[in-house]
Amino acid sequence: MPQEQDTLCYKIREGLTKWRDIFTWQLFKTLLMGQGLSALICGTAVTSQYLASVYYLNTPMLQSFINYTLLGITYTIALIFRRGDGNILQILKTKWWKYLLLGLTDVEANYAVVKAYQYTTLTSIQLLDCFIIPVLMILSWFFLKTRYRIIHYVAVCLCLAGVGAMVGADILAGQDQGSSSDILLGDGLVLVSATLYAISNMCQEYTVKNLSRVEFLGMVGLFGSIISAIQLGILEHNEVSKIQWTWEIALILAGYALCMYGFYSFMPVVIKMSSATAVNLSLLTGDLFSLFCGLFLFQYTFSGLYIVSLVVILVGFIMFNTVPTLNRALAPASDEEGCDNHAAEFDNDSTQGCVDEITCAQAEQDQIKSQVNQRQSSCVVINSVKM
Repeated sequence: MPQEQDTLCYKIREGLTKWRDIFTWQLFKTLLMGQGLSALICGTAVTSQYLASVYYLNTPMLQSFINYTLLGITYTIALIFRRGDGNILQILKTKWWKYLLLGLTDVEANYAVVKAYQYTTLTSIQLLDCFIIPVLMILSWFFLKTRYRIIHYVAVCLCLAGVGAMVGADILAGQDQGSSSDILLGDGLVLVSATLYAISNMCQEYTVKNLSRVEFLGMVGLFGSIISAIQLGILEHNEVSKIQWTWEIALILAGYALCMYGFYSFMPVVIKMSSATAVNLSLLTGDLFSLFCGLFLFQYTFSGLYIVSLVVILVGFIMFNTVPTLNRALAPASDEEGCDNHAAEFDNDSTQGCVDEITCAQAEQDQIKSQVNQRQSSCVVINSVKM
């Protein structure tokens, strides 16, 4: 008779258990929400393309100002009505300059990447925009104490290979759009934008995991609206005054603002579930969604490499999230925001296991001491009886 471990049914049950440990509901939820963020990014790209190509409206700061204003109306007002240390006055007293720098970083990152379209090609922007991922991993390593494993580096390389397939499909389909008046300047703006985005995303990950999502969005909305309003008045006041407002332009601007507002609102939620690096990996599919929409809206040419690129990026994203990263130093999260990501749970479980082992060892030592004391007392009683 074969042993139970050697039977086919036992091996299948064991295999299913291992697969269930990998493909959890948490992973599926992270994947689904990450692709939702990509869809919102696609919405901002399509509406911006419409404004630029159909209505010849090139006002990136106006679009950013509307987004930051919406964030301020909702989340900054929520901070005003808070009590205690989470109130906006207490935050401004201690950390105003930090959020000022964060708001400036976020505004200029958005402006630099939009400005780059005037000087370089779409292909260069798609390739160089991936620079955010290695920069973000380096910043997370030093400042957030995140420790990556080999599978994480392999997953990142796989996602970047998917981006390479997407760019190759663009070249083969003849869709290398954009200006090439000053490619060096345009590429430099993309690299600056990617670096600023990496800094902003790292600060966002730290804030939402250790402080509060509402605090991050409220302060970014406050300082972002102020900075973008000043920059709008300086750089784009002529373009804004020349706009001939129609209901179509207003509707497209509203669609862009709602997509960007939804992206900013839900991105901290996904970052808290995984990490900023994982979110940026999922956002690599945003360009693909834009290309798929362009097949119907802008008469792009379809290529089978788009499907290959989408599958490769998704596989790399799943690989990255199947194994948790390790965080060596994490501050306790606030009561409002709940628990940390998988890595924190892994670290907490490990720590709890060590505490349990130490407790058990101490209990055994106490039991042995009590037994020795009982024996010694028994010997004393016997000796006293003999005497």
